[in-house]
Amino acid sequence: MIGRSRTYRPSLWARIFLSESWKLVLSASSSDRIRLQLGADDDIPCLDVAEVSSSKALLWHTVEIRSKGRVDALSGLTAKSAQTLRDDLLAFVNQHLAELIDSDKERLREVDTKIRAITDSNQQYLAHADVSRAIASVPGNASFALAHPLFDANLIPATLRAYLPTSFSMLTDPAVRSRYNENFVVHEMQKFDGFFSNLGGFSLSQEQREACIRLEDNNLLVASAGSGKSATMVGKVAYVLEKGLYQPGEILVLAFNKSAADELKERIAKQLGIDEDALECRVTTFHALGRGIIEETEGKPPQLANWVEHPAGEARVIDKIIRELMDTNEEFKRLWIDLLSILPKADIPAEVFDSEADYNRYIADRNDQSGSTIGTLAEIYVRSLQEQRIANWLWVHSVEFEYEKQISFEEEDGSQRFVQPDFHYPLTDTFHEHFAINADGSSPFDNYLEHMQGKRAGYKREELDFFETTSAQARDGTLLQRLEAELVKRDIPLIEKSTEEILKAIEPVVITHYQKLIGVCIKHIRASQLTLEMLLERAKSLHDKPRAQHFARAVWLITQAYSRKLDEAKRIDFDSMIGDAVRLVETGRYQSPYSLILVDEFQDISDPRANLIKALKHQKPFTKVFAVGDDWQSIYRFAGSDITIFTQFEANFGACWQGRLEQTYRCNQLLADTAARFVQRNPAQITKTVRSTRAGIPRSIRVIPVTVEWRKPSFPAACFQLLERLDTFLESIAGQWRQQEGHKLKVLVLWRYNLLDPFGGQIPQFSNIEVTGLSFHRSKGLEADYTVLLDVSEGDYGVPSRIEDDELLNLVIPRPETYAYAEERRLFYVALTRASRGTFILCNRRKPSRYIRELCEIADDDVRFEAVDGKELDQCPRCLVGQMVERQGRNNTTFYGCNQFPECSHTQKTTRLSGEKICRQDRERPTTLQVK
Repeated sequence: MIGRSRTYRPSLWARIFLSESWKLVLSASSSDRIRLQLGADDDIPCLDVAEVSSSKALLWHTVEIRSKGRVDALSGLTAKSAQTLRDDLLAFVNQHLAELIDSDKERLREVDTKIRAITDSNQQYLAHADVSRAIASVPGNASFALAHPLFDANLIPATLRAYLPTSFSMLTDPAVRSRYNENFVVHEMQKFDGFFSNLGGFSLSQEQREACIRLEDNNLLVASAGSGKSATMVGKVAYVLEKGLYQPGEILVLAFNKSAADELKERIAKQLGIDEDALECRVTTFHALGRGIIEETEGKPPQLANWVEHPAGEARVIDKIIRELMDTNEEFKRLWIDLLSILPKADIPAEVFDSEADYNRYIADRNDQSGSTIGTLAEIYVRSLQEQRIANWLWVHSVEFEYEKQISFEEEDGSQRFVQPDFHYPLTDTFHEHFAINADGSSPFDNYLEHMQGKRAGYKREELDFFETTSAQARDGTLLQRLEAELVKRDIPLIEKSTEEILKAIEPVVITHYQKLIGVCIKHIRASQLTLEMLLERAKSLHDKPRAQHFARAVWLITQAYSRKLDEAKRIDFDSMIGDAVRLVETGRYQSPYSLILVDEFQDISDPRANLIKALKHQKPFTKVFAVGDDWQSIYRFAGSDITIFTQFEANFGACWQGRLEQTYRCNQLLADTAARFVQRNPAQITKTVRSTRAGIPRSIRVIPVTVEWRKPSFPAACFQLLERLDTFLESIAGQWRQQEGHKLKVLVLWRYNLLDPFGGQIPQFSNIEVTGLSFHRSKGLEADYTVLLDVSEGDYGVPSRIEDDELLNLVIPRPETYAYAEERRLFYVALTRASRGTFILCNRRKPSRYIRELCEIADDDVRFEAVDGKELDQCPRCLVGQMVERQGRNNTTFYGCNQFPECSHTQKTTRLSGEKICRQDRERPTTLQVK
């Protein structure tokens, strides 16, 4: 309880750096209102406050106060001070509520009668809001206080709680209401058994039925791939209308795209037995809802920019802005060229990675078959990202150099020592060593300092022209300045290549990657009203600070140009439209008719969309939210989605019921089990146990290693050969699957990036299979009998894609994921779960994806390695991703070794017979082979 006046302000750092200047006072002398100063004093009556929450912003924490006609965000707080302010506000409001109850205790018996009337009838599921609504129907201060959304019995005096009749336990004790609702669900399952057994022509599962009946204030249904999410939403609408709990006009169903909304609308209308045009429930997209709110309130629709509704419109506008800035802004031109040519990837220290192998995978060039070197614009391969940075800078400035030219030193004892200086500049016969030395003089490598001192002494003894740079300089951003100064000192000419020549040398995927990052950042910068100073401050927390600072300045200039383009055209984009709609709802200019809001594909939710749901929910008292989604399929971070809104649903929306849809109607049990265990290796994903209606099919995961040759279309050729083989095989067993003449099985060919499309728009035709080719992202929501996954290999643009986990996103995302390649793991899960019968995974023979090893660890012998023609390959029992191949040893002896050497050095004297398997215990003894 608040016993004295308290004053709250943002932290001193926030007041100085961010110009945060609000002040909030909780006064003991006026316990019915909160005094808030935002430029001028303003009082908020306690009864007007609907919600108090705290959340993590980019550089600080924020406490948000939602009250009648306004939302106040109090920023610039530490995590501890935000929690303290939130708790004190709730205590202060409840102190006032307690005073109201105490002043009107004689009304409590009347309230007790109302509560007993709804509990004794046992006619409906009771959420906190349902009890509160019944209480609110009784006039007087006590009912106002008890029905208040922030009323908490634990925050009022114990002496006052003693006055409350026993029926009030339905409001004050969650366990009592929970027992009532558990009994109600059991009763309702029996009562509506016939109703749920024929919804849309099929019977809902027990999980789906429970989800239809449960109706807490906030509800999250955590689904699985192919588990019937849409059917459950249709069932929910049909059930509440059948019960008469809501009028059709009070129900809002939200989907993320028009096709999904149209499908839901069609299915709901069909279930209700009415024409779509007669459907009074509103089934729509977030964008259409936002447009409708603005049009209804202001009498005219918003003027959207003409590019926003085109699938590639935003990307084209960003590309145009970049080209315009290149022509008009020298600062931007320098930043952009540096990002593309010198800073294509973050330089992250090796110690950040779990293993040396993970680090090597991160830095390696996708075109390097050995997996140990990195390509440069100078068309040479180097051994570190910092050396790549140097080599690319030298190329951009037309400096002639040799990499690792071997020279020899004469040691003091007269012996010769051969060394390979990192860089040699023949024009002045200058040697340049880039040493892996930290700011404190240490090195992450064993015996490195002794090796470095030996090199320094050798250069001095031989009187060679020599200079050095260090990793510490790369980290603090002085590396390239030091390099330039040393070259200028030696009169080595620096002639920068033309912009056209530089851009021609950049791989298109690098430009595409940066443009996607920019698209995400623009959304967050505009929605959160971030400043350049905030971005630069956040850049200090990233591993590669120089690159982050470069990008922050560049994306800020692009965002300013993007906003100007909208302002000059007097247009808005989708995010602005949603933001405008939120403000109209929050200020009360728009009066929401909705008491039940259902949201499909909730894993794709973004902050602006979540704010719209919250605004609608809190504007109309007792409104409920029912969200359905699968956090395992959250794959649209580049479009602004934030998975933590889903995984931390209760923190974002309040106390909730959380249910599961764990029965899948798509994948066979082997695929379902394997995919589920794979995605749940990230402990941040919500735990589920997936049960399939299809029995497991042994060895329905097949890995096909492909020999990849530089600049040759290896995967398209292998894909066509596999499809022909599958078509021929299915013809031979057509009697087992063909249901009617012309029936074909569906095959999805999927790839991570569109540059892997093997069809070029010309899908091949087959007698027994219907083939469709799509990216992993576009395949979401689809299903097929078989899938073919292309190029599941290590690499920047492989699986997982290393560039998609770019740390630059942390410049704008307040709650970044900490698990490595978290979204890439979910994306691969999506690709895995499209198939019902089986999946074929094609990978680079020398660089199979780490995900293939994980599948082997999970599914063991149910992952089969085979050649593209179907011949079984001899899988390495140690590394699990290699194949045992015949090699010649000394004295012409033959042995078998793993083709992943030197990464895997396993050998054995013989190999297993084709089609035979190695027991798990035999894999623990890799030097012997016992046939099972």
